[in-house]
Amino acid sequence: MNSSDSLLIEPPVLVLVGPTAIGKTELSFIIAERFHCEIVSVDSMQVYRHMDIGTAKPSAEEQKRAPHHLLDMVDPDGQYDAARFAGEALEAIKQIHSRNNIPLLTGGTGLYLKALFKGLFDALPADDELRAKLWIRLREEGRESLHEELCRVDPESGRRIHIQDTQRLLRGLEIYLLSSVPWSEHLRRQQEMQPPVRFGNILQLALYREREELHGRIEQRSQLMMEMGFVEEVEKLRSMGYAPDLPSMSSIGYRHVNNYLDGLWDKNSMMEYLVRDTRRYAKRQLTWFRADSDLHWYHPADRKQLISHIDSRLAALEKKY
Repeated sequence: MNSSDSLLIEPPVLVLVGPTAIGKTELSFIIAERFHCEIVSVDSMQVYRHMDIGTAKPSAEEQKRAPHHLLDMVDPDGQYDAARFAGEALEAIKQIHSRNNIPLLTGGTGLYLKALFKGLFDALPADDELRAKLWIRLREEGRESLHEELCRVDPESGRRIHIQDTQRLLRGLEIYLLSSVPWSEHLRRQQEMQPPVRFGNILQLALYREREELHGRIEQRSQLMMEMGFVEEVEKLRSMGYAPDLPSMSSIGYRHVNNYLDGLWDKNSMMEYLVRDTRRYAKRQLTWFRADSDLHWYHPADRKQLISHIDSRLAALEKKY
């Protein structure tokens, strides 16, 4: 695809990313209120309805502070992926620009942003029967067996995908079994193509904290989720018929509460593993974002400098146009 074939979006787009519990939500409201933004969620879990506490979804009261997009898109047993996000986020951005507002994309799912800004290979058609068989194999054979198979058929993806990353582990096998082409090869082909959409004026910001500070916030958030009724939320989801082995219900937090409800862990173990695994997830998020040279990094305490950066960029655009 030539650059002339691409759709160029000139109005500004703001991005605020960072790992879980870093402090994105409150800062996103401050930015949205100051710069007339509408918020586009970049979170692979907040797309699920009825999953609010465990995903740290903005409350109904918080959502009144700024219009939100791409929350509550599917039921917990529905499918949502990076390709769908890219299409729906692009449509949201166009609508926001049509109202002379600025899109503020905020969240922690780096793959979703990559799908939007860099492009991904065309999504292969879903095969429910194959996916069901892979889930059965996962339960019967265990993660190690499936991860070893992925490493055989797609060594690059095997190295990239953590053995506990159930969704991508199964997706990697599904892509290979459907197309006979490794996921890594699809990605390589995509990198050789010009993305179908180009954004002329993006300002991408990322938040960081020192390791011990972030770890403390993760522990505090985990405790707060329990106080807010996280266990009861999962019990309600189960009573609605959403099985613990669904991808949404086996994600961080929900998997831990399900194991507690199933009697596999006591409450103390559940909390210990939840904090541990959330910290590990935050580390993976930081690794992903640090590889992106387009990001400008700020500590949340440097709010004035961050706001000034946005102010300067938008002022320069106003002079330009």
